[in-house]
Amino acid sequence: MTILLFASSAFLAMLSKVSTERLGSTVTVPLIPRVLTEESTSNSVEDRFQKMVYYGVVSVGTPPQRFLVVFDTGSGNLILPGGGCWSLACRRHRRFWKSASSTVQTTACSIHNGTRKNDVRINFATGHISGVCRKDKICVGGLCVSASFIEAQWETNNPFASFRYDGVMGLGLSSLAQSGNFSFMHQLSGEHSLKKPLFSVFLSEQGDETSEVTFGGVVKEHMASELFWVNVSGEIGYWEVKTDDITLNGRKQGLCQDCRFLVDTGTSKLAGPSGIMSQLTGILGVKSDCSNFKDLPKLGFIVGGRILSLDPSAYVRRDAWGCSAKFMSVDIPPPKGPFFIFGIPFLQKYYTVYDETNRRVGFAVARHKGQVPEVLVEVDAPQEEVPQLNSTLAEAEQSLQSKPGSDGRFLAVAAQPAELP
Repeated sequence: MTILLFASSAFLAMLSKVSTERLGSTVTVPLIPRVLTEESTSNSVEDRFQKMVYYGVVSVGTPPQRFLVVFDTGSGNLILPGGGCWSLACRRHRRFWKSASSTVQTTACSIHNGTRKNDVRINFATGHISGVCRKDKICVGGLCVSASFIEAQWETNNPFASFRYDGVMGLGLSSLAQSGNFSFMHQLSGEHSLKKPLFSVFLSEQGDETSEVTFGGVVKEHMASELFWVNVSGEIGYWEVKTDDITLNGRKQGLCQDCRFLVDTGTSKLAGPSGIMSQLTGILGVKSDCSNFKDLPKLGFIVGGRILSLDPSAYVRRDAWGCSAKFMSVDIPPPKGPFFIFGIPFLQKYYTVYDETNRRVGFAVARHKGQVPEVLVEVDAPQEEVPQLNSTLAEAEQSLQSKPGSDGRFLAVAAQPAELP
């Protein structure tokens, strides 16, 4: 049984009206955090899982038809249920009605050897959709562009009927989309609609903070450390970066040399090849009764010469059933795999910036209200170089200011300031 929540038209209108901020050609769109609770016939704790998702508003057509979509860095296309789709998954959500838009066009989904293909099927880890391709006016936060999208004519009930949102806005590299015409960011960048041809993501689980995706810029107020860049290493369209190893309390574990990680706003857990995830789970030894929770180590990943670490509260799920690691096995064979996925637990801790023009991803510690931000540590940095963040932000800043050459900000140790293009 799945707990569902569907937004009303009034709610959608209110959200887009009062929460979207536009500053020149930089647009910030608020994201709604929701927990999707899934129950299983299995008796294992792992199968009773609460998936955190973040979604926002996109409008399509003339006049605009509004939809709730996940802004997903792990996919490439905008996918919406179509008016002609009568599967349960479509009927439970808002559908795009072609007849209601004066600007819609039918377009080819792809062209192979000069032959136009007018339909498409996309397989997901669970389930699939099939549909036709349209081109219309697509808007986020008042920023509009003419782009192509997929209008689903069929969606499998599993998993789409359980989604609280209507569709998916793909924000992967343009090569992950059907073509550049289907990539929302590619179209925005090509028309020079943005102040900078990039976007950034801030995710929070706190009720007094607004999660958001910002098109065209970086929000410095969301960063508690210097931003540093890592080159995208893959060629298949994902925001993929290399990771040198996994650490526990800063110590290398030799589990993952030169591994590939995908930065994915659409994945609710930390995921990776089953063999390594099984090893990691065994090493951590999270007890189901939570008795060793306070003794669990910081789990870190070496990226760009820094250790991006997570506290136990970020990688362990605690609920009425007990404790378990927020890990998921994903076995993708070569050449696309194998790879790991930095999902939502990671993205709640780190602010991320996505720059396709320069093929790189930026990382910074996210600044959250009432929390002492962690200092980014360079790999093999002497322990005394790392300020101890014991109680308050003020104490942490004082510790940093006492270091020669420090300007009082939370900076990556010995890191050079990153520059935006």
